[in-house]
Amino acid sequence: MVGIGIFTVSPRLFLQDNAKSSVYHRRMDEHRTIYTPSELNREARLHLEAGFPRVWIEGEISNLSRPASGHLYFSLKDDRAQVRCALFRSDAMRLGFRPADGMLVQARGRVSLYEQRGSYQLIADTLEESGEGRLRAAFEALKMRLDAEGLFDPGAKQPLPAYPEHIAVVTSPSGAVIRDILQVLERRWPLARVRLYPVAVQGEESPAALVRALQAANRHGWADAVILGRGGGSLEDLAAFNDEAVARAVFASRIPVVSAVGHETDFSICDFVADVRAPTPSAAAELLSPDRAALQSAFGALGRQLQRRMAERLQRLGQQHDHLAHRLTRQHPGYRLGEHAKTLSQSARRLAAAGRRLVPDRQSRLSPSRDRLMASVARLVPDRRKSLQLLARTLHAVSPLPTLDRGYALITAPEDDRTITSARQADPGTRIAAQLKDGRLFATVDEVTDEKLVDDD
Repeated sequence: MVGIGIFTVSPRLFLQDNAKSSVYHRRMDEHRTIYTPSELNREARLHLEAGFPRVWIEGEISNLSRPASGHLYFSLKDDRAQVRCALFRSDAMRLGFRPADGMLVQARGRVSLYEQRGSYQLIADTLEESGEGRLRAAFEALKMRLDAEGLFDPGAKQPLPAYPEHIAVVTSPSGAVIRDILQVLERRWPLARVRLYPVAVQGEESPAALVRALQAANRHGWADAVILGRGGGSLEDLAAFNDEAVARAVFASRIPVVSAVGHETDFSICDFVADVRAPTPSAAAELLSPDRAALQSAFGALGRQLQRRMAERLQRLGQQHDHLAHRLTRQHPGYRLGEHAKTLSQSARRLAAAGRRLVPDRQSRLSPSRDRLMASVARLVPDRRKSLQLLARTLHAVSPLPTLDRGYALITAPEDDRTITSARQADPGTRIAAQLKDGRLFATVDEVTDEKLVDDD
């Protein structure tokens, strides 16, 4: 059924405001208002455009025309009626498919009237293959719900690695996507290694396959970044990338994900959830690949800067080396000994010169003192000899040696050389030492008595 709005226009609308008739002039008499065909078509177009909202209409394309201007002209029909439609070039270029006669589509646009022919038409701005209307409504509902949950939050986005070494690509193993990605990486960043996770990007099995591939890439932990990509297509073709499970798998990925789904004008739920959205798979590869020429230029500049800084550093180190070498030379023992030798040589020469000056003077001053000293020695030596002889006789008189010569012994305690002068100082069993004139005897006390050699009286 063609979705055409039904409306009624009151004749009074044609009479209320002459300003709405623009520059046209009506012939009026007391019984009727008379329009020319152009006036009537003009009034009808104005009222159609002012009073009719934008509408969606579904029907089968027929009589499709593609003039050189790039506009599309066609009819949408069902089994009972048809509506002429126009899609201008700027809107036609955004289509994700190529319209053809017999194709069932949904069109959105405003109702208008082509004044030259007096036929009304739909000026379309969007054209989708049949079924996309329902998909579009589901798309918008899921988008609003995930956005409310925070899956689109910019704060949750992960930064892309500056120089990725390993890139995982989740896409179809056949087709232009993987080929375009590899060509860009080969040209810009040949150091990167690519691991393909092959999946079906369309069909009933596609969402589950995409989820498994994303989970496998995270489980393996090999990749620095993931490209999730496919070529362009209708909203129905891109349905897998608008699947909630796939969107949540993208959000849960610990590895940064670049979504590259469809053409530049296509948007999918994965585009909003991914860490970065690329308009095309080739653009995704460029986002992940630093430009080799730019890197070479940057490395060249860094190399020159490094050479300059190294030269400056070497110059400073050379100056420090010269300074330290000079200091080290002055601190070297050989150098210091040489300096001391010079000092000693100078001191020796000064000392010799001083000696040559001082010795005669000191000799002349010492001669009288020497004479007096010799006279004093001549007087003191006899006196000191007499005193020494007297002391020797006194020492001999008090020495125990003469007593020992007569057979007596000097008794001591061997442990501390304490002299034992009384029998009461030793008990039976005490170790004693007896000093004779020519040696010592060691003995043990057997018995102690009070017998005395002579009376104390």
